[in-house]
Amino acid sequence: MDSRLETTVNGLRFVNPFVIGSGPPSTNARVISKAFAAGWGGAVAKTTSLTDTEVVNVVPRYGKLRSPSGDVIGFENIELISDRPFEDWEVDFATVKANWPDRILIASIMESHDQGRWQVLASRCAAVGVDALELNFSCPHGHPEKGMGAAMGQDPVAVAEVTGWVSDAVDIPVWAKMTPNITDIREPARAAIGAGADGITAINTILGIIGIDLKTLKPFPTVEGHTTPGGYSALAVKPIGLRMVNEISQVAGSASISGVGGVMKSHDAIEYMLLGAHTVQVCTGAMLQGMEMVKELQAGVCAFLEQHGFGSVQEIVGKSCPFVTSHHHLVSLQAQAKAEKTAARASCDQTWGDDCIKAQTAGYTSNE
Repeated sequence: MDSRLETTVNGLRFVNPFVIGSGPPSTNARVISKAFAAGWGGAVAKTTSLTDTEVVNVVPRYGKLRSPSGDVIGFENIELISDRPFEDWEVDFATVKANWPDRILIASIMESHDQGRWQVLASRCAAVGVDALELNFSCPHGHPEKGMGAAMGQDPVAVAEVTGWVSDAVDIPVWAKMTPNITDIREPARAAIGAGADGITAINTILGIIGIDLKTLKPFPTVEGHTTPGGYSALAVKPIGLRMVNEISQVAGSASISGVGGVMKSHDAIEYMLLGAHTVQVCTGAMLQGMEMVKELQAGVCAFLEQHGFGSVQEIVGKSCPFVTSHHHLVSLQAQAKAEKTAARASCDQTWGDDCIKAQTAGYTSNE
């Protein structure tokens, strides 16, 4: 692997910043190992909970939104967290770390609002060797009905409390995964960081309904004639993810950011890093394109670094953040630019004409 892609985040060395996000592409040790073999720098395992937490999935549970040309631009799922016993995950975590010691394995965990359950779950994950934890405050369907997932993530007080419980229980980095189904994502992010989170992951899927069958009038995905709003992802959500990562970068301080949402190609990953992400997670993209998509991510980012003269991916994190501002500031900037152009025009010797004006407004004056 190209050394320019190496990055250290929260003391963890990633061979590259590309991480499989929690979901179907990380559903057991076999598929996580497949991801590492393909070249991914890290993986967040599918969210797990203690074994007695009820998890019952339905079928079908996926739906696609296509453009007029047939390309998949949106994807919805109503799949819940892992329905495997947590004891199986303990074996998987230990197995993956034994086989891939140079890759970063992150356990995604979710539980009810109970200190003992969160701390037991976190401690057992750490005991079998995972490198970090990602707290799922963001799953948008199913468990929020029981006060878990996004329901917890929409309450900054609960976010802070649970983050504090977990941070007290383990000595490995803790990331808090944010829900986009909220008015201001900075509020729970601040709460998590204030309670000890080392990093923030954003975003999880957006609650939505993918569409309706106009023949049957049944919404998709249709289960016994009915559906429920699910998590919307893929390319169509990238603008929302980029905006929210940038917002979190404003309050993150020294905390890391892992950007997620709509990454299909290397330019998508680059955009997340430019707006403040230290690592970039991919879930739906890997489902649609396969694990091998990481090769294009690596090649594309290396080409970008070379084109702009950057020596490492760490150098591009947040580079575009200074150029995101308020609308009022845009008005002020445009007025200032107009005033400067008017002044330049007035000061130019008319014999030089437009060439002088162009030179003045470009920041220099020709004396020739």
